[in-house]
Amino acid sequence: MDPVIAIVGATGAVGELMCRVVIERRLPFREIRFLASERSAGKPIRFGDQTHTVLALSNEAFRDVDLVLASTPATISRIWSPVAAEAGATVVDNSSAWRMDPEVPLVVPEVNPEALDRIPKGIVANPNCSTIQMVVALKPLHDLAGIKRVVVSTYQASSGKGATGLADLDAQVRALGAGHPVPAAAAHIDRLAGNVLAHDWKPGEDDNSEEEWKMIRETRKIMGDDSIQVSATTVRVPVRTGHSESINVEFHRPITVAEARRALAAAPGIILADAPGTQSAPTPLGCEGRDEVFVGRLRADPTVPYGLNMWVVADNLRKGAATNAVQIADLLIRSGNIKRR
Repeated sequence: MDPVIAIVGATGAVGELMCRVVIERRLPFREIRFLASERSAGKPIRFGDQTHTVLALSNEAFRDVDLVLASTPATISRIWSPVAAEAGATVVDNSSAWRMDPEVPLVVPEVNPEALDRIPKGIVANPNCSTIQMVVALKPLHDLAGIKRVVVSTYQASSGKGATGLADLDAQVRALGAGHPVPAAAAHIDRLAGNVLAHDWKPGEDDNSEEEWKMIRETRKIMGDDSIQVSATTVRVPVRTGHSESINVEFHRPITVAEARRALAAAPGIILADAPGTQSAPTPLGCEGRDEVFVGRLRADPTVPYGLNMWVVADNLRKGAATNAVQIADLLIRSGNIKRR
């Protein structure tokens, strides 16, 4: 029997996109509910050719629900994802609240679908957007030559800060274009239009930002290899949608560019945009609205024994959030791993 699904945070930017991806990917269900905060309760929400009413988060709202797709702040997730799981649902949680919990699988379907075989708390974590696209590109290369070390620098879009991030950038760009004073930053740590911002960090713990630690720790957990060394520098750029990453990889075993190209071209969820002899490379604009991870600028790094450089781009709202969550839900449904507790 098809499951009863609830989408939590349905009125948010990622929640709305989850609704769209559920339709696009024809996720099977017999009933669907849309949940949000008290502030949004009672509002109409369009889903396909039907209009539904948004329900307030409550214990009752999860009655008979089999599967939850949740996109809320971590503070909300810590409260309501366990409530949904206790009610018998399996929760796919998009927040950062559960990612490093050892009893919660952290899943990218192209990389570690086997992690869904054990879900002790009834919660599955959706990784950070920047981590997702990186590990999709790393997985076939790790299988081929074993990754020793990764150095990654990110170029992250303003939509990574949600709707407020987009509004922030748009207002600043409009002001610049009109020759008006640029409004103060509301979502970002400083003005983003015409600027580049390193992610905010706090002194201590090697001075990495929270975003950098996410990439370090999540990569090891998803790849199932704590020996992989990851050095990350995360940066916000004045782009609306689409994260880009410059990735340098050092391997344990020899690997050629040709071998890497073949492995990436054959891997699920990857589009290899790396025609030798051309100047084409993936761009955020070119990847917007797509679910794949695009890989280009693949070339040898002669400064280490077995090294490669590559450029990786993906839509951070789709593959980096909504699509990955719906892919997880689809795997759970089709494998029969949703078990009411």
